Amino acid sequence: VQNTVTNGYLRATNSIETADVFIIAVPTPLKKDNKPDLRFLEQAVRNLSSVLSEGNLVILESTSPVGTTRQICNWLSELRPDLNLPLGDEKELSEKHNIFIAHSPERILPGRVLIELVNNDRVIGGLSNTCSERAKEFYSLFVDGKCHVTNAQTAELVKLAENAFRDTNIAFANEMSLVCDKLEIDVWEMIDLANLHPRVDILRPGPGVGGHCIAVDPWFIVNSAREQTPLIQASRKVNNNKPNWVVERAIETTNSSSPIACLGLSYKSDIDDLRESPAVGIVEKIATNHLGKVFVAEPNIIEIPPHFDNHKNIEFCHYERAIDQADTIIILTDHKEFKLIDKSSLKNKKVIDTRGIWHKT
Repeated sequence: VQNTVTNGYLRATNSIETADVFIIAVPTPLKKDNKPDLRFLEQAVRNLSSVLSEGNLVILESTSPVGTTRQICNWLSELRPDLNLPLGDEKELSEKHNIFIAHSPERILPGRVLIELVNNDRVIGGLSNTCSERAKEFYSLFVDGKCHVTNAQTAELVKLAENAFRDTNIAFANEMSLVCDKLEIDVWEMIDLANLHPRVDILRPGPGVGGHCIAVDPWFIVNSAREQTPLIQASRKVNNNKPNWVVERAIETTNSSSPIACLGLSYKSDIDDLRESPAVGIVEKIATNHLGKVFVAEPNIIEIPPHFDNHKNIEFCHYERAIDQADTIIILTDHKEFKLIDKSSLKNKKVIDTRGIWHKT
């Protein structure tokens, strides 16, 4: 990235400029009622509409509800009636339009962004065949993976289905962890043994589900087809309730004034991303309901979220201090630093390992 900027191939600006291709990659969060919030997307469309010209390609990469790409076209038709947009039903749509609109969902793993942008396959769905082909030509400039062409609605649902599938599988693992806890069975051993079956691959349970995709995208499907998605909704309920179970275990396990150490705030290992992280909510609830000190360790950030300042019993510190000072240790994220911790430091400590990194000790 530094070389690209230095050589003048990449620069940032606060204002919209003319271009051949516009890629929209803005947040598409949820409202409080789990409905899609498209205000950032609509604002981005309004901004680029002022510089849009004949022959331009507009690509939506933000994960969005089914029908959003067409909504972009509708917004632009109101803002720029002078342009010939790919309006109308896909089967009846005239190919004689001079603006091209498509959706190609971003499919990258945090920590491997530049690698996966190039190597991963792309799903590309345009509002017309010409839109799809124009977008494919663009991505073929830098994507080594295969570009799979479809229509816009299918491309939108593909990304949502990928994350809903993962959410459902995680929910099964989390539910099994609750069953094992009730029956006093080691969930990690049970999963290892079950996965010996050639057609079984149970995922690892955790403290919940976080990140800006898996915890959000299933609701986009539910919003489009509520009656047809009881499984997706049940999975969201299981994963949303898992943090509460962790908090209850922590409070039950620890004396009211004894210190607790929470190791990890990010939603997955070895990254600094706290978005939708269940660990953040768990720490806040513990700090609210526990009289003792709550030590928080997260090696991938330099300061904790500002709203933690409302809890005077929270102390952000190095994980070695957290372990040393606390009576109860809670693993919330399986960072590499935590995996290398000297197990002798856990002697006489109460441990709640939501990630299973110490289950064989």
